[in-house]
Amino acid sequence: MATAQPLSQPDAKPKRVRRRPPRPRSLRLHGTVARELGIRIVSGVLQPGQILDGEIAASVQFNVSRTAYREAIRILAAKGLVNSRPKIGTQVSPRREWHLLDPDVLSWIFVGEPDERLIASLFELRRIVEPDAARLAATRRTPEQLARMKAGLDGVAQHGFATEIGRRCDEEFHSALLEASANDFIVSLTSGVAAAIAITTAFKQHRLPAPHDALPVHLAVYEAIAAQDAEGAHDAMARLVDRGFSDTMEARDPGAARPIAVCC
Repeated sequence: MATAQPLSQPDAKPKRVRRRPPRPRSLRLHGTVARELGIRIVSGVLQPGQILDGEIAASVQFNVSRTAYREAIRILAAKGLVNSRPKIGTQVSPRREWHLLDPDVLSWIFVGEPDERLIASLFELRRIVEPDAARLAATRRTPEQLARMKAGLDGVAQHGFATEIGRRCDEEFHSALLEASANDFIVSLTSGVAAAIAITTAFKQHRLPAPHDALPVHLAVYEAIAAQDAEGAHDAMARLVDRGFSDTMEARDPGAARPIAVCC
């Protein structure tokens, strides 16, 4: 007697297999809590020296577990925004202790209305570092670094500063330029400076109806570096930073007329 064969089910859909386990809810939430508190701190809602709510009250306020809240505080402490002391609690740190070039801290600063003094200080730093980095890059760049700069600007020309991919291309240009300075201390600033450029560029693009086209000034920097013109690279980069500062301040307060700083 023939053995009965199991019925085939040609229309049955294969079972969907989850490739990675879902992240615990606390791990998804602690970043959100850290961001919310970080924004309150850098915007001045929470002032330096202010004591944050205790774990129990804060976990109720944010509707998260105490574990998630503790992890959020650890994130903020690593960025210099808070410090925890026995018998005192978690306290907002003085501004001098904030890691202002941390990409998260920079992004939180530009969520709302960024502090005018912080914007001025940020571009002051860029004005000190980037023109001299461009001067060094003109004489020290490698063919590979020069090719990366050109590829970055080609990407900006194709996609524009208004797109995320265009801003990533701009970051690549500036990162390659700083690395081409061949100065280890300048190179160590690459992550922070590149993040500052990307965040302020996005801020300008979102706030200004018709932002100035910064590509020609970028090209002037590149052409001077390619020609090994150290002074030309310095001056072109100084003009680029000055243009960025003027546009960022205009984006912060479109109604205020400000003179454009001109490089020497």
